[in-house]
Amino acid sequence: MSRPPFLVPPPGVRAYPLATRRGEFAVLDIEPGGPPAGTVLLVPGFTGSKEDFIALLEPIAAAGYRAVAVDGRGQYESAGDLARRSYGLGALAEDVLAQADSLSGSLSGSGSGPGAGSAPHLVGHSLGGLIARGAVLRSAAAGPVPFASLTLMASGAGRVAAGQRWRARALSVGLPLLGQRRLWWMLQPKADTSASWEFLRRRWLATSPGQLRNTGRTLRHEPDRVAALAATGLPVHVLSGERDAAWPVSELDLMAERLRARRTVIEGAEHSPNAERPAATAAALAAFWGSVSG
Repeated sequence: MSRPPFLVPPPGVRAYPLATRRGEFAVLDIEPGGPPAGTVLLVPGFTGSKEDFIALLEPIAAAGYRAVAVDGRGQYESAGDLARRSYGLGALAEDVLAQADSLSGSLSGSGSGPGAGSAPHLVGHSLGGLIARGAVLRSAAAGPVPFASLTLMASGAGRVAAGQRWRARALSVGLPLLGQRRLWWMLQPKADTSASWEFLRRRWLATSPGQLRNTGRTLRHEPDRVAALAATGLPVHVLSGERDAAWPVSELDLMAERLRARRTVIEGAEHSPNAERPAATAAALAAFWGSVSG
């Protein structure tokens, strides 16, 4: 899981429930000082939340973009439900489409300017990349894609590497047997008194167990959909750290070639460049968005 480098939102960040046609989703939202060049929707990964992007918000706004990081259905401060179908990849992709629709329609109170109300840039970290890709593919099957671009951050062509599949399977089996609280102490046996460790514990306990089990299944079984994504023609950016246990960096390189995508490797980062090297990551993101916006 990503460990945010800090937890207090920077000045100018608003926390509120984003209203969509599929319900409300907790977000962190920041706007630039002047008219936005565009809007960015940030989708977190497995066991994650909007706070995984907290260190990116200020530098993205400084680059001229509105940034909105979201808790997915059943993640941390967004409500979940008991239905297994609510956490399938298709349902979570529909949630992202609803969030994008609300942002494009300025339902959340976006400011005016050349980027307000336009198609957002979509960024998905890890599992969030699979969900974001699903949103692109579902929309492409029905008509024009409602996104300006897609960035797959530390997110691969299909299911995760074998070792990570085993971990996700163990979690899915352990949750109903041990419960969320006991499983946390098994996964994190060395408690510390830091605010970040307490946040990770609180987030874990607040996340729906159904969301964890079913998204873990997606990580274990998602097929390779690179060809379908390439066929949409949407500009794609593949961004990762220098090392990644979930999807080997060599596989991410190959995926970028197949997509004819922009490829960025963040020096000194591993699976969470958003939290580990936020300044370099934000700069790479802004450079990509600028290149596809003309």
